[in-house]
Amino acid sequence: MSHHVEHTLTQIFSHPTPHNIHWRDIVHMFEGLGATCEETKKDHLKVKLNGHEMSFPVPKHAGHALDNDHEIADIRRFLKTCGCAPASEH
Repeated sequence: MSHHVEHTLTQIFSHPTPHNIHWRDIVHMFEGLGATCEETKKDHLKVKLNGHEMSFPVPKHAGHALDNDHEIADIRRFLKTCGCAPASEH
């Protein structure tokens, strides 16, 4: 796993939840973990990882940081389900 992917993963599992995680970093993290990512016509990112699939809303400004705790929590839950949580979270 690259340092960049590991850094983004650590940010997602940080408490309190940071509000400076950029959407493009999240997409790169998913891809770095081996996921296939596909944008749908309804402005969602469909992510398939380790036999699991989930769709996440794409922010209107993809270069901006996520500031919604619920969106980050959804990503965190999905990563846990896929077995991709940092060692400290197992």
